[in-house]
Amino acid sequence: MVLSEINDKLAKYLIISDIPRSVAYTMVYIRDKGEVTSVEIERETGLRQPEVSIAMQWLRRKGWINKRNMKKEGKGRPIHGYRLSKDFNEILEEIVQELSNKIQEINQNIEQLKGFQN
Repeated sequence: MVLSEINDKLAKYLIISDIPRSVAYTMVYIRDKGEVTSVEIERETGLRQPEVSIAMQWLRRKGWINKRNMKKEGKGRPIHGYRLSKDFNEILEEIVQELSNKIQEINQNIEQLKGFQN
């Protein structure tokens, strides 16, 4: 990976937060780049084409990325431009909220389980 130390650390925290590895590295790479192609992501992150494709599908389902078809000369796989659909801080807030909800659900589950103790 060609990511800076701080970006690598951010990606690792995203992975710990249940964001798939390929998605985490893709998001961290895109956040400062504006629009990128999947080829750029593959080259700069070391991810393979299927990993990038799956990461993009995951990000699109979450509504965190926009895809744009780009003109291409000749044959070969189509080229798409990708950019975050919202500010990276907004995405982080959504992740933090999801984690907080999980913590709340776990705490409720713990309390329910305690009710079964003798």
